[in-house]
Parts: sequence; C-alpha cells; structure tokens
Amino acid sequence: MTITRRDILLGTAAGVAAGAVMPALRGGAPAFGQTKLNYTPEKGAELRVLRWSAFVKGDEDSWIANTEKFTKETGVKVRIDKESWEDIRPKAAVAANVGSGPDIMFVWFDDPHQYPDKLLDVTDLADYLGKKYGGWYEGPASYAKRDGKFIGLPLATIGNAICYRESWMNEAGFKEFPKDTAGFLELCKALKAKGHPAGFAHGHAVGDGSNFAHWLLWSHGGRLVDENNKVVVNSPETIASLKYAHELYKTYIPGTESWLDVNNNRAFLAGEIGLTANGVSLYYAAKNDPKLQDMAKDIRTTPFPVGPTGVAAELYQITSNIIFKHTKYPNAAKAYLQFMFEEAQMQEWIKQSSAYCCQTLKAFANNPVWTSDPNHVAYAKASDLLRTNGYAGTLGYASAGVMADYVVVDMVAEAATGQRTPEEAAKRAEARANRYYRV
Repeated sequence: MTITRRDILLGTAAGVAAGAVMPALRGGAPAFGQTKLNYTPEKGAELRVLRWSAFVKGDEDSWIANTEKFTKETGVKVRIDKESWEDIRPKAAVAANVGSGPDIMFVWFDDPHQYPDKLLDVTDLADYLGKKYGGWYEGPASYAKRDGKFIGLPLATIGNAICYRESWMNEAGFKEFPKDTAGFLELCKALKAKGHPAGFAHGHAVGDGSNFAHWLLWSHGGRLVDENNKVVVNSPETIASLKYAHELYKTYIPGTESWLDVNNNRAFLAGEIGLTANGVSLYYAAKNDPKLQDMAKDIRTTPFPVGPTGVAAELYQITSNIIFKHTKYPNAAKAYLQFMFEEAQMQEWIKQSSAYCCQTLKAFANNPVWTSDPNHVAYAKASDLLRTNGYAGTLGYASAGVMADYVVVDMVAEAATGQRTPEEAAKRAEARANRYYRV
C-alpha cells in the first residue's frame, strides 16, 4: 500500500503550446548555460517519473525545481509521482514485466539487474557524464552496469552512520564513541541500563535493515558468496556475527523485528532510543523541529564500528535512475536525465539534500555541503567506501534476487531475536541463497 503519493504536473499551457515550443522540439538543442543537450526530445513528448518519498525535504524540493527548469527550457511536461521506499521495488518490477507505467524510475541497489532487458541502454549518456565530471565511483557504477553497458545512471549513495545522543553516551560512562564492535556492545549495554536502549531495524527496511544486516555479517568476516559466486554464508564467521547480533539485540527497545525505514527515526525522535543507524535525515528531522532543538544539539554521527576483521565494511543504499524501454519518448527521457546530472542542477540538488545524497560523479565531491556541518563528515565518502551487496561475487540476477528477498536481513533477524539459533539461521539463509545462485 502506498504511504505517500503526490502527482505534480510541471509546465504551463503557455510553455507547451504548439506555437511556443522550444528549439529542441523543432530540431535544435537548447543551451543551459554552457551546456547543450545531446538529445532532441520527441515532438509532443511527456514524461512520467516515479521516485521514492523523500526523507529530506530539500531533496524533493530541489528535484522538482530542477525539473521545472527542464520543462521551461524544452516544453516537455514531466509528471513526478512518489511512493514509499518499500513500494518502489515491486512497482518497478511490475512496470518492467508488463511494459507500461513510468518512463523513468528511481530504484534501489541492484534492482536493475532483475530486468536488464527491459531497460534502455544509456551507455552513451553515462560515458558523456563520466568523462565530463571526473568519472563515476566504482561502487555506484557497478549497480547500474550490466555486461559492460549502463542500464541506468547511478544517482546517489544514501550514506548510513550511527546516530547517537552525546550526553546519553557520557551518562553511560563513555567519553568517546567506541571504534570496535566489542566496545560498541558494551556501550549499548550501558545505555540500556540507563534507560536509553538501542534500536536497529530487523524488518524488511529497504535501507536501514539491509545496511545494518550486511555490516553485521561483514564485520565478522562473513559473506554471502565467494569470488566465484558460490554460496558460503553458512560459515564460522557468519555464526560469530549472528551470535553477536543476538547479544546486541538484548540492548534494544522491543519490537525492532517489525521495523521499516521510518520506525527507528520515530523512536529516536521520540526519545525512546539513544542510538540507531540512519542517514543524516534523522539529524535534520530534529534540527528542523522547534520542539527538538536541544536534541538536535546533542546528536552526533559516526561510522559503524569495525569488527574482528579489522576492516571497515559497510553497505550503503544506492539509488539509480532507469529508463524503461517501453517509454514512447526515449530521447526526451535521456535529455531529462542529462539535464538533471549537469553541474548546475546536480550540485544544487546535492547541496539542498543536506548530505543525505552523496554524489556518484567524482567531480561533485567538492560540494560545500560536506564541510558545512560536523555531522555531515560520516556521510561524505559513502560513494567511495561502500561495499556492494553482491560481495565477494558479482552483481547480477542472483544478487538482486537475494537482496529483494531479504535473505541476509531475515537471517540476522532470526538469530538476533532467537527465532532460530545462529546455526539454523545460517543454514536456512544458505538454502534460500542457493535458489538464486544455482550452479
């Protein structure tokens, strides 16, 4: 069921009337500052874009403003719809399979690898943007590439970090945030004893649940598959990570096994938990609420602690823009994405997203947003540091299927809550993963 939906029709009658079309619709390419579109929109083109519901208002407002600029310049009407995070994946799958629906979508992780033959090849556009703007970060690009071709454009990496109340950490007897998993567990125990339990999503939360479960697995040396895409999740390292998850779960507020992406935000902002993992949106939700100013001043962000492997290993949420082959206006769709990724629009969007959306093109790493607030630092290098969910194998049909089926998330949740022993949870995850990674 859709949680939030708003249809926005951009463009006015005057701007799109036949007698007032822009040069692009008459065969020329309009200029945007020093930039010219590489694609001439089809005559009478209209686009429908489906994106996820924003957690940071500036992201959505800036995207809409940039879209309005595109409509003003080209006369191409663009309707923007939005859906809850959990609804994006099934909506995209349906559109791909039935061959109708939105022209462009914002999708998650390696979802494009589930239906690559249904997506428009945008390699020419990706190569143009990469060459112009310092190249794509390898991690985000891998999510949008299939057999050496771009089947989407990696739009942003939504960084994930530990968000906590500094005064409550001090109250629990810690002057600094622990940098390893052993110390992290002790902090969570101490916070629980002081009435400030932790809380991490163990439900089918697209971002928070997936990010946390993969960090927990990787931090102890576990992995779903090896370099040859052989399922190796049922391992001593995985068992160790699940035993740790069970101990950590004892420090939580009740009910996290049903949490989706909004639940930890609500619990934190209500003062029910003292520590969770989230994008920077949590900080801004407090900062922008007049009633939560004291809380906002107390919030700190930090990278996830490092586990027994001694190596930082984190999954961040990737969102990519895809164009379906069923679109009637492929040139207009490419022109739209080119316009949105050009510097004048993209830098402003990143800035207005307030460190929520990390750039996927290296030239935009100089955006001033990353140094404008100390709480942004933990998110600044998300695109550079992320590990893909297909680790240590490759992304493809199998990795996308496992991700969409929440195999790792369910394994961690089952062991953490005691629904299954760590050994049972790992064995079940192995069986489920093998359905996708067929030899």
